[in-house]
Formats: sequence, structure tokens, C-alpha cells
Amino acid sequence: MNPGANIRVLTPVEELAPAYDVVVAGSGAAGLVAAVRAADAGLSVLVAEKAALLGGTTAAGGGVMWAPNNHLAARAGFSDSHELAVEYLTEAAGHVLSAAEIDWYVRTAPRAVKYLTGSTRVSMTPIARPDYHLEWNGAADGGRGLDNNAFDPQDHPGLAEAIRPSSYFPLLTMTERDELNGRAADPALLATRAKTGVRTMGGALVGRLLASALDRGIHIAAAAPVEDLVRAGSGWTVTLGPGGDSAAGPGRTVTAAAVVLASGGFEWNPRLRQAFLPFPVTPISAPSNEGDGLELGLKAGAAVADMTAIWGVPVIAAPAHRYDGRQSGRMGNVEMTLPGSITVNAAGRRFVNEALNYHDACRVFASVDPHTGRQRNNPAWLVFDSAYLSKYPVAGSTPGSPAEWMTSAGTVEELAGKLGVDPAGLRETVARFNKDAAAGVDTEFHRGATPQDRFLGDSGNTPNPCLAPLATGPFHAVPISAGVLGTSGGLETDFDGRVLDRRANPIPGLYAAGNVAASVFRNNYPGGGATLGSAITRAFAVGEHLARRRQN
Repeated sequence: MNPGANIRVLTPVEELAPAYDVVVAGSGAAGLVAAVRAADAGLSVLVAEKAALLGGTTAAGGGVMWAPNNHLAARAGFSDSHELAVEYLTEAAGHVLSAAEIDWYVRTAPRAVKYLTGSTRVSMTPIARPDYHLEWNGAADGGRGLDNNAFDPQDHPGLAEAIRPSSYFPLLTMTERDELNGRAADPALLATRAKTGVRTMGGALVGRLLASALDRGIHIAAAAPVEDLVRAGSGWTVTLGPGGDSAAGPGRTVTAAAVVLASGGFEWNPRLRQAFLPFPVTPISAPSNEGDGLELGLKAGAAVADMTAIWGVPVIAAPAHRYDGRQSGRMGNVEMTLPGSITVNAAGRRFVNEALNYHDACRVFASVDPHTGRQRNNPAWLVFDSAYLSKYPVAGSTPGSPAEWMTSAGTVEELAGKLGVDPAGLRETVARFNKDAAAGVDTEFHRGATPQDRFLGDSGNTPNPCLAPLATGPFHAVPISAGVLGTSGGLETDFDGRVLDRRANPIPGLYAAGNVAASVFRNNYPGGGATLGSAITRAFAVGEHLARRRQN
């Protein structure tokens, strides 16, 4: 018998219990991990989701978790150790993280993986993706990033329809996507998965966590944002209001001994972006991330940290791309890495190793020109030739066919004129790049010189999988800019995920995990999946602390 076959996915707001041991705000990975771990301790749990669909930014994204020294990697033959991971994180973030914080993460993340893969339905596979700085001591060439195996939700009728769709990722596992060398996926496979409701990447992680939550009798309410938190005795009064796109009816109030804020960052809130972020960004996460949990925590007396920090990524935003009805975009790092493209600023000059990891590359877009006080590399453009376009999709375009929103021209100089880019600068840049590409060595930014650069290149392109001349007209360009997977500053917490006040004391019964909280890594990005690594590890710690509270 299928355990979830007769279990209703969503509990209507009007049918919620009057009291729970734990109320979790948010249904992304952070909220669901905390909820499932708490339920395993016998606690009654409600997950309240603001949007009409479940999964938050986790369901929208790639779903990889960065977890050093995990048992799945060891089983698959990857070499790692606690000591190596500590050494690497010390290089990556030792300037802002204490030795105790680094040790906590390296000890806790693999325990979270062991719990999820051993006690829930979560199914992960280590991928051969290297850390983002192999030149640093302790770096690993694979195994620390964990992909989610495809999830078939047929055991839970209604579950597929309840999960937020991806913003743009195809229905492939990250492993399958990496193996494509930048080319388009098999349409037949994608059609079959879409028809049967199979989810991959972040959607698979959310689906498996939701199925695990339903197995445990956790109540899940959609279109039910947490509107207010008020301290009531030893617990909290939680006001839920109708939200999302569905007619949820009137909200209601429930009480909880503990509240877990896991409602995402504030990247979709223009007021908060302007207040805290140092430069304009294009968000590509769940548009429900408007800082609700952050403001509830502030109202409750919370301290904050790293409020200018983001999970940065270069973004290509096609004019017609909408997510939840709002203008969005998609990660452009693969297009930047593949051979036959360059990224230039208004001077027509390259300004970054295009194959650099997306977080660090994003920083360079926002660098300020000291003579003008303005961003030196914004606006910027991805420039490529027809040979590139014939092989690779650009922001989901059909290979071989320029999209109507692309700018095209017969010559590099003519393209520059259409873009408002300096023609001489672009001509000189392309000439130098083409000479380097023919030799397979980027003398300006060393693109493709490291294994982490080459990982997202085209392995069939030699001698350098990241370099090919721009030689075949017509030439094309699309705008590319600084974007965010989410903000990564927020509520200050301790190792147990307890929200701290301005005197660094825990606020009783209030926890936070995910992008509503200040990231574990403090604006550093050690490897692919650091966003979910931070979220899941802290959420697991929250669940463990809630379990210990019950035992006491």
C-alpha cells in the first residue's frame, strides 16, 4: 500500500487546529526540513505557506546542497575528510567565520544529509562538480555537491499540482543537465516527465520533503501567510491571513509553543532592496520572497546581520520571461562559460573570467568606477556568433534561431552601434579574444584554465572547452546583469537556529532558517549548493533543538 495515497496534501485554513507545538512559516527546504525533524520528535507541526503553491525558492531552483564530508560522497568514491573541509572553509570564509562556526557547519551538514537520506524520502546523488576555488587548501574536486534524484509524486495524488513549478529549469536532474555540455535536452524525455508530474532539481527535493511531511501527519496550508506574531505566555499567537492567488477565505489565529521563520529573503521587496542592497539586482527566485519573515522577526526584537549580502548570479532576462506574473530572468553563467561567447561592458571590453563561479562573477558586475561613481560593468552584454547560436540555447532559445529580443548584426562594429557599445573597443576585444581562443589560452582572464572553469564548458570543444573564436556572422548579443538567487542577510541566529535579540540573547521559542536568516557563510560561496547547504543545515539544527526541548 502506498503510504501517502489517501492523504490530503493541503489542509484548508479553516480546518487548522487551534494550537500546534510548532508553526513553520514557509514551505521551502528550510521550513520542511525543520518541520519533518520536529515531527519525528512527536511534536505537532503546521507549515504555513504564503503563496498559493508550495516550495518557495527551493522548488524554483537547482536544488543542489553543498555538504562536505558527506557519507554519500564517500560511498561513491570521492575523497574528503572533516579536516580538509575545515581547511577549505577556513580559506573561503575564515576572515568572517570563527573556527567554531566552521567546525559546526562541517560537523552538522553531513549529519543533516544522513538524516534526510536515512529517515525521510529524500534521495540524493553526489555530483562530480568541483569546489569553486580548487586553488585553496582543502578543496575537493567533487562529491560535496548533492543532486536530487527525480521524484515521481504518483503515490500522493494532488502533490504534483501543489508544488511551485521551476522558474525555467528543464525537467532534468542537475547531473543530466551537466552532461549535456550546454546543449538542449531531449524533448521527448521532458514531455514524458511533464505529463507524468515527475519533478527534478529543487522540485524533487521539495516533493520528497512534502511527502515525508505528509507521512508524519504535518498540516500544510497554502495561501496562508503569517501576518503577525505576538508573544503569548510561554509561546506565540500566530495570525494567518489569506494570501496567494486562491480564494482562501478569512484568515485565522493559532497558538504555538515555537515558531520557525523560513519564509525566504527580501529580494522581491523594492523598499527593502533599496534600504539594504548596495546595487540594483534582478531576482530570479520565488516572487513571494518579500521579507515578511524578516519584518516579523524585527517586530519581535530580533537582531540582524549581513544585510547587504546576496546569493549573486549573472542574469539574462528575456522581456517576455515572467514568473508568478512578474518580470524575472534566468541564470546566465552557463551561456557565459560556453565557447564562442564573451561578456563585455559599454566600453566593449571584457571585465571578468566568464567561467568564474556565478557568485563571484556577479560581484564584478557591480564594481564602481571611481571616476564616475557609477557601476563600471552595468549594463553589460553577452556577445556571441552564429556558430555559438547554432549549438547552444541562450536563455531557453531554440539553437540556430535568434530570438526576436536578441540584437543581431552582420559585423561586430555594426552590433556595437546597435547596442550603444564602443565599436573600436568591441572590435579590439573580439580580435584579442579570437587570437587567444585559437591557441586555447585566455591571456587576459585565464578562462578555462582551471577544472572548475571547464566543468560547465563544452568538453567536445578543444583545446579549451570554454574558448572558441567569434568568427561566424551574423553576430548577436543579449543584455546580462547582476542578479540574485536570494538575499543572504537577515535575522541573527545561534548554532541551534534560535533568533537572537540585540543583546545576543535567544528570543524564547523563535527560530529562523534559510534566506530569512543571515547565511552560515556570511556572503561567501564555497561551492555550488551553498545556498541550500546553509538553509538545510541550519533547519536541521532547528529541528534537533526543538526535539531536545520536548525531551526536557
